[in-house]
Amino acid sequence: MSLFKARDWWAAVLGEGEEFDQGCLCVGDVDNSGSGHDKIVVGSYMGMLRVFSPHPAKPGEPSPAHSQLLEVQLRDPVIQVEVGKFVSCSDLLHLAVLHPRKLSVYSVSGTAGNVEHGVQYQLKRVYEHNLQRTACNMTYGTFGGVTDHHSLCIQSMDGMLMFFEQESYSFGRFLPGFLLPGPLCYCSRTDTFLTVSSARQVESYKYETLAVATDAETRQDAEQHSKAAGKRLTADWTLVLGEQALDLSVPSFSPSSSSIFVCGERNLYCLKDNGHIRFMKKLEYNPSCFLPYSSVSEGTTNTLVGNHNNMLLVYQDVTLKWAAQLSCSPVAVRDLKGVVVTLSNEGHLQCSYMGTDPSFFSTPKVDAREQDYSQIDSEMKSLQRVIRQATRTQAGVGSTTVVAFSAFLNGQYPPADLTGDVAVSYSSPTGIPRVAQCKFSLPLRLVCCPSAPSKNAKYKITVDTNKPPVNLSEVFPDFLEKSEDKEGNALAFHFLSGPRVTVLASKTSQRYRIQSESFEDIWLVAKELVQRFDRHFAKQGVKDFRNSFAGPIPLAEYFETVDHHFELRVSAEKYQDLLSERAVQFRAIQRRLLTRFKDKTPAPLQNLDTLMEGTYRQVIALADAAEENRACLNQAFVSLRSATHLLILLVSLWQGLNTEQNAILEATLLPLLQDTPQLGWEESVDAAVSHLLRTCLSRSPKDQALSLSTSQLSMPKDTVRLKKHITLLCDRLGKGGRLSLASEANVPMPVMMPGERGEECLCVSLSLSRSLSVSVCV
Repeated sequence: MSLFKARDWWAAVLGEGEEFDQGCLCVGDVDNSGSGHDKIVVGSYMGMLRVFSPHPAKPGEPSPAHSQLLEVQLRDPVIQVEVGKFVSCSDLLHLAVLHPRKLSVYSVSGTAGNVEHGVQYQLKRVYEHNLQRTACNMTYGTFGGVTDHHSLCIQSMDGMLMFFEQESYSFGRFLPGFLLPGPLCYCSRTDTFLTVSSARQVESYKYETLAVATDAETRQDAEQHSKAAGKRLTADWTLVLGEQALDLSVPSFSPSSSSIFVCGERNLYCLKDNGHIRFMKKLEYNPSCFLPYSSVSEGTTNTLVGNHNNMLLVYQDVTLKWAAQLSCSPVAVRDLKGVVVTLSNEGHLQCSYMGTDPSFFSTPKVDAREQDYSQIDSEMKSLQRVIRQATRTQAGVGSTTVVAFSAFLNGQYPPADLTGDVAVSYSSPTGIPRVAQCKFSLPLRLVCCPSAPSKNAKYKITVDTNKPPVNLSEVFPDFLEKSEDKEGNALAFHFLSGPRVTVLASKTSQRYRIQSESFEDIWLVAKELVQRFDRHFAKQGVKDFRNSFAGPIPLAEYFETVDHHFELRVSAEKYQDLLSERAVQFRAIQRRLLTRFKDKTPAPLQNLDTLMEGTYRQVIALADAAEENRACLNQAFVSLRSATHLLILLVSLWQGLNTEQNAILEATLLPLLQDTPQLGWEESVDAAVSHLLRTCLSRSPKDQALSLSTSQLSMPKDTVRLKKHITLLCDRLGKGGRLSLASEANVPMPVMMPGERGEECLCVSLSLSRSLSVSVCV
């Protein structure tokens, strides 16, 4: 925030509920008074047109409200206002008002009154042009080198430049490659029109080129004429900005200056007339408007830039010279002969100037007296005690805030995970911002309820423990509502989405069987069972308790889930291709029908309407099928995540993986949280598993890859390769392979390759590139 505020000279608030933009403000001697005092013209989107002659209020004089010369309610919204010589038979200045579908030119005149009320002003329409296209903005100037009068150029919303020479319409041209309208400006030095296209580049078109280009009534006609015959409209030069422009300006305060100013979203550009960059200034804020004006230093230009932080900044080329605080964010800024005129989007019109008011405050004379150092010392000690007490209190202080939130199922299927992350941002008592993060787990009871156990199921896994069997009622006390087993040897879980999972405890051994009709639904119950066993025995003080899985790993069941997910991805691509084909066909039929309808001589449709209706139905049917397939693909990916979590859990229990090894395996098999058309689960996992097989799980040092593959991942033709690599991964882990990644860069790590039982181990040093060191044990 600036230490200085813009000094108010005159201000007014325009109406209530009205909206204004950068084209709604202009300055000029619109009433041709010849007094040298310019007037302020303001139009609004509500159709109000106002003219002001600002002057500061002094004691004894009327209020600034008498500065308003004219207020007229027009029928249409006002997009832009400009003052210039727009009437062919007159050298006086007139007011051009641009509406969405109309251009009106008015004369503003004042009549001296015979009473004390003073001069009365009137607005009289001279002529108007009804527009065939919706207007966006306009510019004016001496097009073609005509110096006596000004012509007007209007840019429509569909990219057509419409040229008017006073009362007559000249011609219209479509801009090539147009998508969205941008700012428009005329450069009289080179007789060119400047705009910033939706391609985020400045484009310059000569008036002569626009005048001789092929005429067309529609954009399609323009494209056809440019391909067939006639002169094609091309830009004189272009400059890529890489950002959208807010406004363009070509200063004309000095004949020697040849600069084009472009205000972007994050940068301020100054260009030469040939499109080369003179200088560029990176802005640390979002600008809202700007205005170049003359500088007292030769060879430089000053620029006023307003932003959305209510600031008005003055730059001399790229150097910040002044910053002042405004009362509101300006959307338009103009120069009123030394006074800065700003307008906000809510109608705050303000005339201000840069500088500071002189201070007439004089420091009062203070009586000299001797200082009581003992009193100062005691006061200092007292303040130090207060500071120490406050610091000690802040370092032991804690507060608790309870925040309630709701959790909902994302679909009609069990979730893949019940964990979440919480991030809390707060400020300490001293004002220091801090962030605390933690993980939490939702209770299993939130997604399932107790049910009657079932004895048979399609999919079964068995978890072993090294301690005597426990009563399941003690481990799951919150699932005893409908349990019919009094001994606690069976427990069933009924998910809200329909699936059922049963846990059976052996009476003679230390085994627990988890079974269900779907493989992936076993995951949440198996995870909960393992975690509750750990907590149960930890409470009893048992330190050597361990869960295990004897194998084999159910890869066949897991691969069924993988294949189902991949089939849906293939179907999604087929639907996308079919939709593209039918859309191209539909557009081609539309173009032919439009050609038939526009033909002056009626011709038979030749069943084109029937063909278009049939194609439309096919497009709708394909879109519905693609949407249904997308929903099934989302459900399949959740099932795949659940099955993968279960596979990781079983491998971890099978081989006794530690936390670091389990994290590596999880990052390998679960690299994505969601499928995208550009990158899917199959190709990501295949690349990650292949890297592990070539590094820490390789059979010999010769097989180890010294660099990662940089080829672009793409959807495979089938899942044969992926399933082979996952099978090989489990096989090598079962034969003693260990997952290990070293964090030190280019540090030789030992590779231990144990042979058969009784043989010695071979140690090999291996250093990988890309700042990655790997310890391999096979």
